[in-house]
Amino acid sequence: MDAIDAIRRVRVVRAYDQRPLEPDLVRAIVDAGRHAGSSKNLQRWDFIVVTDRATIRALGAVGRYAAHVPDAAAVIALVTPDPEAARAPLSIAWDLGRAAQNMILAAWAIGVGSCPVTVHKHDLARELLGYPADRRCSYLIALGYPRDPADLTRTPRPGGRRMLSDMLHRERW
Repeated sequence: MDAIDAIRRVRVVRAYDQRPLEPDLVRAIVDAGRHAGSSKNLQRWDFIVVTDRATIRALGAVGRYAAHVPDAAAVIALVTPDPEAARAPLSIAWDLGRAAQNMILAAWAIGVGSCPVTVHKHDLARELLGYPADRRCSYLIALGYPRDPADLTRTPRPGGRRMLSDMLHRERW
C-alpha cells in the first residue's frame, strides 16, 4: 500500500481479533514512529510496548474512552518529557503526533488496526508502566488485527471528511 492510499483509507479500529501480533510487526510499527521527524531532531519520546494481557486489561482504566483497550493485542504507550512542566516546548506535542501517525499508518499498511487513546489517569498509567516522574504518558495506541477483516478494505463513509474546497485557502484567508 502506498502512503497516499494509506492516508486516505486508514480507519480507527476498536474491535480486535484475539490473535497476537507477531513481535517483528510490532517492532516495525514502533520503528516507523522512531523515524518521524522532530524539532531539532531531539526525538523527545520513548515508547513502551505492552503485550502482557493483565497490563493491557488494566490500561483500559486509564482513559474515559479506553473501554476497547483490554481487547487489543498490544498497546504502545507514548512517553515524553512532561509537556506541562515549566518551559516545556510546544514542539513536544507536535513531534509526538508525527510519531504516532507514522505508527498508525505503518500498522494500517501491514493489516493491523489501531486506535489512539487519551490517558486521563496519569498516576495509574505511571503505576502500570513504570516511567520516570519527569515523564508523561498522555497517549496510547491500541493495536490488533481487526475482528472484522472488512474493516481493512471498507470504503470511506460518504461525508466523513470536510470537502477540501471548504477548508483550503490560498495565500490568505
